[in-house]
Amino acid sequence: MALAAAMFVCMHAIIRDLGKNADLHPFEIAFFRSFLGLFVLAPLLIRQRFRPLHTTNMKLLFLRGAVNSAAMLMFFYGLSITPLAQATALGFTAPLFATLLATLFLGEVVRVRRWIAILIGFAGTLVIIQPGTAEVGLGPILILTATVVWSVALIIIKFLTRTESSVTITVYASIFLSPFTLAAASFFWRWPTLEEAGWLCLIAFLGTIAQTAMNQSLKLADASVVLPMDFSKMIWAAFLGFFIFGELPGLYTWIGGAMIFVSTTYITVRESRIKKKAKAVAEEPSG
Repeated sequence: MALAAAMFVCMHAIIRDLGKNADLHPFEIAFFRSFLGLFVLAPLLIRQRFRPLHTTNMKLLFLRGAVNSAAMLMFFYGLSITPLAQATALGFTAPLFATLLATLFLGEVVRVRRWIAILIGFAGTLVIIQPGTAEVGLGPILILTATVVWSVALIIIKFLTRTESSVTITVYASIFLSPFTLAAASFFWRWPTLEEAGWLCLIAFLGTIAQTAMNQSLKLADASVVLPMDFSKMIWAAFLGFFIFGELPGLYTWIGGAMIFVSTTYITVRESRIKKKAKAVAEEPSG
């Protein structure tokens, strides 16, 4: 999880630098992130003899790709105009929105303690963006909107995991994201230079490996053990933001980010424990 956190923030820093200094449009960066990710996954597909491509949920995978594309395009654009640490802190809100959506559409029961955690998380968001005391820019608005849309994708993924492997879900995400992001990028297209192409390849590599490392960490250990390491994103974001962009995160960003992270960690750990308890009860011998 520590490796995943570092790689995600490094990827975000490169995206921000390319969008800000290299004048490469964020939509085009999103396309290359999706398209080149297929080449990173290719060895795994070949090793499994392309079995992950067999699915009975093509429509749902297509829907996930469309939703995920919208989230990625907004997040990448928001990232190009938002300080790195602030964008990282606001990105922690995705589990909050996912919990709310799961309550509305999946009928999941959220009890008092998790509702309190949700409220603390959203209070942390207000601490960061400070509406009423500071002008709320387009960047933070896009980041938050992207997390809401991404939460919808998380709900779809929950449905897909009932019948599909994580490899199938990941591969089809890249397959469907590529044409959607290409359509958006076509309005701002310019061919990247050789140096920019190298950075784009690194973005695809970092994103794909980071996602794999995160999934593996959750497979090897309980969420309560690995999730605290995810907050190291803030440390990396502060470090890279300062040395690359001269951005120094303010006190409110740290406080709000900590509030959001603590609340989302509690929600995730609580859900994990409830599922384990339910599974243990279901496996008890009857009679």
